[in-house]
Parts: sequence; C-alpha cells; structure tokens
Amino acid sequence: MIDTKDSVLPVIGLEIHVELATETKMFCRCRNRFGDQPNTNVCPLCIGMPGSLPVMNRKAVEYAMKVGLALNCTVAEFTKWDRKSYYYPDLPKNYQISQYDLPLCEHGFLDIPLKDGSTKKIRVLRAHLEEDAGKNVHDNPSHTAVDLNRAGVPLLEIVSEPDMHSVEEVMGYARSMHRLVRWLGVSEANMQMGHMRFEPNINLHISSSSRTCKTPIVEVKNLNSFRALERTVAYEIERQYSQWRADPDGYSIDKLGKQNRGYDDDLGRTVFQREKEEAHDYRYFPEPDLAAVTVSQEWRDGISSQIGELPLARRARYMKDYALSFKEADALTLDCPTGEMLDAAVAAGAKARRCANLLLGRGSAIANERRCAIAEIGVTAGQLAELAKMLDDGQINATAAAKVFDELTDSDDSPRAIAEAHCLLAVTDTGQIVAWVDEAVAANPRAVQDVKAGGKKQARAFGFLTGQVMQKSRGAAKPEEVQRLLRQKLGD
Repeated sequence: MIDTKDSVLPVIGLEIHVELATETKMFCRCRNRFGDQPNTNVCPLCIGMPGSLPVMNRKAVEYAMKVGLALNCTVAEFTKWDRKSYYYPDLPKNYQISQYDLPLCEHGFLDIPLKDGSTKKIRVLRAHLEEDAGKNVHDNPSHTAVDLNRAGVPLLEIVSEPDMHSVEEVMGYARSMHRLVRWLGVSEANMQMGHMRFEPNINLHISSSSRTCKTPIVEVKNLNSFRALERTVAYEIERQYSQWRADPDGYSIDKLGKQNRGYDDDLGRTVFQREKEEAHDYRYFPEPDLAAVTVSQEWRDGISSQIGELPLARRARYMKDYALSFKEADALTLDCPTGEMLDAAVAAGAKARRCANLLLGRGSAIANERRCAIAEIGVTAGQLAELAKMLDDGQINATAAAKVFDELTDSDDSPRAIAEAHCLLAVTDTGQIVAWVDEAVAANPRAVQDVKAGGKKQARAFGFLTGQVMQKSRGAAKPEEVQRLLRQKLGD
C-alpha cells in the first residue's frame, strides 16, 4: 500500500512484439503456420546451416509500413538490416536479423481511450522488423526440446515512449494496439498462439518529504496475455514501492541500474532473471547478406491508401452519425469487417439502430459460440439490411427475426424466403389472431380469473396468456396486437 505522504509516479513504456500474418517466413520460403508438427517448417536457413542466404519477404515489409503509417510514424526512405548477436538454444545462427540504428518506422503516436471518455496520446518511439526465434518446449521433465517452426517468422517490434503512468493506461494502449493490427489485417494477434507478446518497462519516480528517487527500471519479458500484463504492472508498482520503503538509499536506478524479470503466473509475481543487456552487449553490425531497403514515395503512398478509416475514428462516427452508445460503437469496431458490414447494411437502406441491435444481439452470441468475429458468422450485409427493414416494417417480430438470423448463418437464402418457409412472417389477419386468443382464453380459465380479479397476480397471468397466444401463432402474431385483443376480450 502506497503511503499518502509519498508522491509516486509510475513511469511505464511497453514493447509489443507482433508476428505478421504472411504466408512465409521473413527471410526464407518456409511456411509461417502455427500448430504444425515440430520442426517441419524449417530449412537450412532456419537451422543456421553455413552458407545459407536470406531473401527478404516484401509482404512483411509492407505490413510493417502499414502499421507504421497507421501509427502516424515516419517511414524511413532508407533502412538496413543488422545482426543482433546472442546465443540461445532456439536461435541456431547465434544471431537475430533485426534493425538497430535505422528502423523502418519511428516517431509516431497512438491515441488511447480512458475510462472518463477522454483520450491520451502515447508516443511510439519506433517500429522495426526482425525475425522471431524458435520455441523451447518444457513438456518433458528430463529435457528441454526445441521447435524451430517459429524461427524466422516476421516479427514487428513496436516500442513506445515511457508515457504511461497507470495500469489503466497500459491496458488501454495494449488493447488498442491489439485492435489496430487485427484491423489492418497484418496479424491475427492470437496471444494463445504467441502472435502478440508484451514486455513492459517499469520504474517509479518517488518524492517524499526527505528525498526524491527513481527506482531501477525493470523489463518483464514475454507476457502473452492481457491478464498477465495487467497483473504484472500492478504487482511491479507495489513491489518496487515496497523495495524502496525498505531501503530508500540503496534501491535506486543509480545504484542498481536495470534488470530483466519474468512473470510467474501461478504465484502471481515477478521473479529476477538477469541484469539487463545494453545495445553494445549484442554487438550489432550491418547484415552483410541482405540489401538495404529503399522506400519510394510511390510505394509509401500505395500502402497508405490501403489503411482507410481507423478504429477510433470509426467509433466516434458511429456515436455521432448512428447515435450508438460508446459500448455499442466500441463492440462494432473490434474488427474492420464487422463495421464494414454495418455500414453496407445502412447504405442499403436499413436503419443503423436496428442493424446494430441484430449484430450485437444474436450476432454477438453466435460469434462468441463460434469464437470468431461477428462478420465471420455467415450473414451478409444484404441479408442484414433486408431483415432489419422487415422488422421496421412490421413484417416480422423480434422473436421470429432471431430465428431467421440463426438460419441466415448457414444459408444463402433471403430473410423473407426463410421467414416464409418457417411460417415466421407476421400475421396481420385480425380474425386469425382473435381465434388464437379465444383458444388461449378457453384453455386457461385460471389465468383468465387472475387477470379479471386484479391484484398481484394480474400482470403475470396476462403475460402468461400473451405467451400462450404467441406460442399458438409460432411467433408470427404481433405481440402488441395480441395484447390489444386480449384486453378487449377480458375487459380493460
């Protein structure tokens, strides 16, 4: 617990590693695919065989440029590749091809939403390309296995400035970046598959009555979930403050420098790993086997034209033009195709509010069941628009519309055709509805008595009779017409 007498400012930067969704790896033609048998997507280059030469993946460079431009970065006209030397079992070459002093993208920013409805600008220092390492597998207690399928996968490292000062801001930035790379289509960003990993850098600036201090900067490595990131940052703030309270003179960045820690999910705490390396420890030098990258204005403009409207702008537009709440607009901008589906349905003449209700009702429920985006459940924008207009025109009621929506996910038929096939179109024949009302009243004398008697049971009994009529109509009768005729039958 932080003493109210102390002024404590967490200072947090975040490194985000994003695996790019290219068909092949960064510097060879091996498949970039998760879940294949270990060491099947490898070649002499992946396993560090002497004499093997890298060839740059153009699509990965374009994906990186796309992210950089969306982050308002400057895309370098000239950049090169560097060797970052270190030894780990999952890096057979003993070096990683990366970018050091001339990154592809630098000096941008990302606006993030805060709980009070405002936004904050988080500066992006750089976004550079590199290749991922393999994976150490610890399933067997007697030995560690190495899977090199991931070695060489294109990896975009996005490094923020230390502009975040709370857990809320860190999570807002991480979630916004996750949404952005998925929105742009450059990464699946599935953290369970290792597509996105976080490494926060955290320290505290503390002012008390007697002194000021900056605690050691701690970088926590390889966090692969939002939960782990949130718990790590919260834990480190408390841990560093406690360390400082225990040793105000000794626990400072001047005396202890920087360190790397890991997160133990079972214990819910970070653990010391090693002192943090500096750039000179990696012995960077230009990669001799790859040509430098020159980005022309034409190439940059071509990538920029592919970006379109970004999530924050689209969410604001939905709130203004479609009168959606922040929560509704936010849910409909989790991915680009879902928002495009809504816009296309509105352009086809449907009302935005009705479409949003359908997408966030049955659409969201089905998407959650199938673990996919709403746009991927199988309903087209044209089908959505037609169903929304049928609802607004009274041709179908909400219960029947939900059934039609479910059918649409596995059918190319129109909503009207499905509604007709399942007898779900609204019945406007008053005589038919009167007949159903008479049947329900005759079959449920106790409920009729409770309605006429008034009192506490009246509302429930009336609702029950309404439900009985709707059941007889298989949801095709208009509820408001059923209730009107019931009141007329039973007396107001």
